[in-house]
Amino acid sequence: MVAVLGGRGVLRLRLLLSALKPGIHVPRAGPAAAFGTSVTSAKVAVNGVQLHYQQTGEGDHAVLLLPGMLGSGETDFGPQLKNLNKKLFTVVAWDPRGYGHSRPPDRDFPADFFERDAKDAVDLMKALKFQKVSLLGWSDGGITALIAAAKYPSYIHKMVIWGANAYVTDEDSVIYEGIRDVSKWSERTRKPLEALYGYDYFARTCEKWVDGIRQFKRLPDGNICRHLLPRVQCPTLIVHGEKDPLVPRFHADFIHEHVKGSQLHLMPEGKHNLHLRFADEFNKLAEDFLQ
Repeated sequence: MVAVLGGRGVLRLRLLLSALKPGIHVPRAGPAAAFGTSVTSAKVAVNGVQLHYQQTGEGDHAVLLLPGMLGSGETDFGPQLKNLNKKLFTVVAWDPRGYGHSRPPDRDFPADFFERDAKDAVDLMKALKFQKVSLLGWSDGGITALIAAAKYPSYIHKMVIWGANAYVTDEDSVIYEGIRDVSKWSERTRKPLEALYGYDYFARTCEKWVDGIRQFKRLPDGNICRHLLPRVQCPTLIVHGEKDPLVPRFHADFIHEHVKGSQLHLMPEGKHNLHLRFADEFNKLAEDFLQ
């Protein structure tokens, strides 16, 4: 890997291995019928599986938080569950099937796994009786959000995405191979996911994710969802961290160019986890856009 990447590539790899997930957790509460400012946790049957979610707030505007690769509500969205305006929004953070506490089943990556996640996410919110929702999607969750917005346009109100890509390039494939072996991740990045999954499931699922995402490289133009972007109708904000070592700037530019009427906001110091490193700035940006 070092020989392939070269000097600058090694530095980039070190950056991405230290910046995948920072290990911010939200304590899990037990299931509760009422919800206000506390975070409640429950499961609901959706499309043949039990999907876990966390919920907080009492606002009329429903917002679904969609996590990244290997992610869950508690590992990926601590500052959002804690600090997004609870009077304006009802915030739901879900664990996609096979991730977080939405197990069993184990996570797998068929060719349509993003479409499956999009349908699961929408059907979860419908099961929770929300009439319409906005989406905050990070990384893989951003891809899922784009697909959901394109395929279920009447149900999606607004959307904020960051760290997402609509296709896979050779450069992306090199980056993915660089994170295949979780033993090379930084301890701070690795520990919360080991605690959530156990090392074996964590390591095995990461390898399966790399194989799953790389299958798109074999499709024309490396297509994941680029063909769906013109079908997105909802107001869309694309946020991009200029120092993101995982998702190059051209991906944000492409989505911005092909999602009609979208806005692009650049964060000069932002990395892949900009919503955690710069949580106050990100939360205000998202709240202002969603209102």
